[in-house]
Amino acid sequence: MTIKVPYSRGYHAIVTASIVLLLAISTCFGQDQQERPDKTFKHKKNVIRYNLSGAMLFGTNHYVVFGYERVIRSNQSISINFGRIALPKFIGINTDSGSLQKDLKNSGYQVSIDYRFYLRKENKFDAPHGLYIGPYYSYNRFMRDNEWHYKKNAGNSFLDAHTDLKINTVGFQLGYQFIFWKKVTLDLLMIGPGIGFYNYKTSVDSSVDAATKEQLYEALEQLLTQKFPGMNYVFSDKKIEANGSIKTTNLGYRYIVHIGFNF
Repeated sequence: MTIKVPYSRGYHAIVTASIVLLLAISTCFGQDQQERPDKTFKHKKNVIRYNLSGAMLFGTNHYVVFGYERVIRSNQSISINFGRIALPKFIGINTDSGSLQKDLKNSGYQVSIDYRFYLRKENKFDAPHGLYIGPYYSYNRFMRDNEWHYKKNAGNSFLDAHTDLKINTVGFQLGYQFIFWKKVTLDLLMIGPGIGFYNYKTSVDSSVDAATKEQLYEALEQLLTQKFPGMNYVFSDKKIEANGSIKTTNLGYRYIVHIGFNF
């Protein structure tokens, strides 16, 4: 997933955990090299994996993405990742016109693909083990229905609001994939700058007056920026249009930790 999160607490937590992980890996990797001096060993061509960093950011029950990598040449591979994603539960929020009551529906999915070039001069082993670079594309879609309690002249009422966020991202990445005990893989995609195309759409009951609808739009945007790492940056200078939509292009950053199995 592509995320622009220069000041996100969740992002910092994962980066910190990754640093600790790298320190542990350096020790394990050194031991593994001593135990396996044969540097001509060729790994299997397939890797199945699980996106660990996404689950840490959004929660294991909201982010379940698996991937498959296939080596097509001694130093090149192609991989695809797909799965279910959803935003964490929104916290309560109140406006002059009403308040958020509950989530009615929360769903989404992710699909991404990348092509990897494992650098021969930098790696002692053939793909899928070692340092790699290459292009990537990802598509993420989040859909959510919420129930709002709002005030009318004649009393109180309820309405449903639907939000739909689509993110297309293209970019270039650099990472390193470790393989331990000839089977277990740890894929660290550490650098992944890209360009993201964001399309956010909100719709509410047409019977709501324009002023109330505008407040609801603002509240929903506030909820999105609170719960989605980096969206406060992406939408920092954007305002929801009268039709409830925002379209923008901005820089993105891809950071992923995968754990998997080589076979």
